[in-house]
Amino acid sequence: MPELLKLAALFVVGLAVGFINILAGGGSLLSLPVLIYFGLPTAVANGTNRIAIIMQNLTGSFRFYKFKVIPWRLAIFAAITGIIGAAIGANFAVDVPDAVFKRLLGGVMIFVLIIIALDPSKHILARSQNLQGWGKVWFALAFLGVGFWVGFIQAGVGFIVITVGLFAGFDLIKTNALKILLIFFFTIIALAIFIWHGQVDYTYGFTMGIGNSIGAWWGSKAAVKKGHRWIRGFVLLMGAIFAIKLLVDSLH
Repeated sequence: MPELLKLAALFVVGLAVGFINILAGGGSLLSLPVLIYFGLPTAVANGTNRIAIIMQNLTGSFRFYKFKVIPWRLAIFAAITGIIGAAIGANFAVDVPDAVFKRLLGGVMIFVLIIIALDPSKHILARSQNLQGWGKVWFALAFLGVGFWVGFIQAGVGFIVITVGLFAGFDLIKTNALKILLIFFFTIIALAIFIWHGQVDYTYGFTMGIGNSIGAWWGSKAAVKKGHRWIRGFVLLMGAIFAIKLLVDSLH
């Protein structure tokens, strides 16, 4: 395929991925295979994808900031442990077989879908801004794990953050705002490590990133305007598609 067509395709993929990631998650399960299909080694595709994620989340964070829906106090608290986790994850050299990884991620996503269907935020929203004691401890530990996942592989992390946010009592609008802001910071750490190891293709990364940013602009507006119930349906749909795909792929 001519290089210009590859770049055009990456831009279009970025549009879809940016929209999907802002409203739900799992967009990297689309962008990573495309980058690999276009000839990048797996590690380089993993690193290159981080450029697009950062551009997308910078745009999304700015939009959510303008809409005044970011829970700043807990975001700062979660960022402390999450950044540590991201640094560890990006340096973690474990050879996980593809089939095992896909089954693990597919299982996690099914668990997340069950949580979203149950919608625990309906029952604990009243105390969402007042985590105390052990509540803060589990919240910090949860984002240590989230940061590790961002650093290690990135794909599917949005669904994990959504689960944590719902258990903390946030509706899906604030959960998405929290997700986008924190993943932005975690991914900066991970990208720096990939750059250090020379595992980034800047042309592909920035081309896809432009598409991601535009998709994020649309997605953040839809998230605030449509509300919790609409986002919940979108997340359930996208999560089911990605989880089934992962589990089917792992059986071959």
